[in-house]
Formats: sequence, structure tokens, C-alpha cells
Amino acid sequence: MLGAGIFAALTPAAAAAGSWLLVGLAIAAAVAYCNATSSARLAALYPQSGGTYVYGRERLGPVWGHAAGWSFVVGKTASCAAMALTVGAYAWPDHARAVAVAVVLVLTAVNVLGVQKSALLTRIIVVVVIAALCTVVVAIAPRIETGNLALTGSAGVGDVLQSAGLLFFAFAGYARIATLGEEVRNPEVTIPRSIAISLGIALTLYAAVAVSVLGVLGGDALGTATAPLAAAVEAAGHPWLAPVVRVAAVVAATGALLALILGVSRTALAMARDRYLPSGLSAVHPRFGSPHRAEITVGVVVAALAALVDLRGAIGFSSFAVLIYYSIANAAAFTLRGKLIPVLGLVGCVVLAVSLPWQSVLAGSVVVLCGFGVFSIAHRTESRRNP
Repeated sequence: MLGAGIFAALTPAAAAAGSWLLVGLAIAAAVAYCNATSSARLAALYPQSGGTYVYGRERLGPVWGHAAGWSFVVGKTASCAAMALTVGAYAWPDHARAVAVAVVLVLTAVNVLGVQKSALLTRIIVVVVIAALCTVVVAIAPRIETGNLALTGSAGVGDVLQSAGLLFFAFAGYARIATLGEEVRNPEVTIPRSIAISLGIALTLYAAVAVSVLGVLGGDALGTATAPLAAAVEAAGHPWLAPVVRVAAVVAATGALLALILGVSRTALAMARDRYLPSGLSAVHPRFGSPHRAEITVGVVVAALAALVDLRGAIGFSSFAVLIYYSIANAAAFTLRGKLIPVLGLVGCVVLAVSLPWQSVLAGSVVVLCGFGVFSIAHRTESRRNP
């Protein structure tokens, strides 16, 4: 969760709701908790890779499993573009798109060669990011103007919900814990507890950063900032800290992008093997052991998105598709005992999804519906092949 989201999502959330983004952050965290809890219960029952692609298929039927997998692939592909654009915005703002495309192509090549982000590298990235965020909070806290935090302005309920939907992007990653069901002791207890703790830590850090940045910049300035955390430390009179923030943002976003490209390509590989995506994507490189065709395809699509869309559009589209993904997870969890959390999660996902910018809702709806068309074609082809 401590990736590019906190460095990028505050700007579109502030543009939507101003200081009310703090309420949006709380709503996003509540929906994230429901989603992760539902995923954890399902992971304990189906301890295998694939996430909601598996849960939807087993509990609701193949069409919903495919819808979840399709939503994950397209949503996380947009997340990749958002991560790449975040790298560009903080590394070289005047040439953000060129940097984004270059980073995607380099990391795609790295993944094709079978190089993966290690656990040690993950720990280093987390330490660097937490240290940078804590330094930002401590440094700019004395310059916070309480008037900037007042819940005033013309933001309505729809604006607050839109900010929550956009900030939901920053919580991406919390449910990865749920995929570890077959690797931990007593997963029925350990996984939900781990999810609650990780969400609590992330929310505390996000809230501290959001309050600090909003308190220094104010809603209007935050809503137009290209690199909001760097802008906040400069406005607080600490220009020396801006390069540190930029480096931390680049490290966080690059690490998240590397893992995302890896995850999306593996999901595409699984769906290709099940003949829900072109079978050519299931090829594995004989030397490097990587699904090179899937990774190259994902890399090309992400690079194209990074060259064509803006950061707000990428975040909105990603949030829409991922919220659909978790809607299916909650629907699957509803078939188990304990209905309250899945209902709250399902309602929350749907409400936040339709509250996003209309461009994101329209584009996301079209792409998700295309997924059902792909399933129908693949199902008919398979039925003719195996009558």
C-alpha cells in the first residue's frame, strides 16, 4: 500500500472535494477493510493463486470469475500507467510522459529476463518510503494552517464519494495478504488480523500525510499540484527536502510498477491457459522461465496508456475496475456465513465506482462489458471444441 498512491492520489481527491478529502479517505479505508476481510475469508477457504478470479468462479460461476479476472487485468494495467506517470511527475515534470514510457519499457525488459523484486528490496523500499513520509510530516507540521483543514466549501456528497473512490487507489495492495492462505499458520485468524493491522498502519500514515499536506497547501493549491508532497515541503520553507521527496516517490512508484507488471502478466497467463484470453499469451520463455508474451503485451499497453492518458484519468479508471473486482469478491463472500461485511463492502464498492468521474465510469463500463463479450466468445469456442 505504501506505493505511489499517497504521492499521487491526493491531488485528484482535493480537486474533487477540497478539504473534505479527509472524509473521503476515511470512507475509502472503510470500504478497503470490508473488501480485504471478505477476500481473507475466501482465501482461507480457497488457498490458491488467482484471488477473486478463483473465488468468483467457485462461488458464483465461471462468468463472474472471468469478470473478476478481466477487471483485475484492465484495472491494474491502468494502475501501472498511473505508477509510471507518478515516476515521471516526480522525476522530471517537464517530460513526465517520456519518462513514464521509458520506465515501463525498461521494467518490462527486466521482467522478461526473469528478474523479480526480492523480499529484501521490498523491505528497503518500504523503509525509504516510510522515512520520507515521516520526515515530510515532521518538517511541515509547524506550518499547518488550521483554516485549511476546516470542512468548508461547496463540496457535496457526490464530491466526497468521488474523492473516496479516487483515494481508494492508494489502498491498492492491502488484499495481497489474503493470497497467502496456504503459506501461514492458522490462516482463519492470522490473515484477518494481519489485514487489520496493515490497514491501520497505512491509514494512520496516510491521514498524517493528508492532514499535513492539506494544512500547508490548502484544498485549491493541492487540487492543482503536479507533485503534491514536493510542493508542500517547498511551500513550508524546506526546499532542500523536495529532492528527497521526489526520490522517495520515484522509488515507491518504480517498485510498485515492477510488481504490478509482474502480477498483471501472471494473471493474463492464467486466463490464457484457461482460454479466456488468446492462448498465445500462455507461452513461457524456455530460458528465462517468464511469460514473455504476456509481459511484453502488458508492457506495450501500459506504455501506450502512459503516453496518452493523464494521471487523474488513469487513477479513476483503475479505481473503477478494481472496485468492480472487489464487488465480485464481496458477492462471493456473501455466500459464506456472516453477511454484514460482504453487504457493506459490496454496497460501498458500487457506490464509490459510480461516484468516480463520469469519463472513468463510462470507459470502465465499456471495458468491463467487453470482458463479458470475450467470455461469451471463449465459452462458445470451448463448447464447440469439447461438445
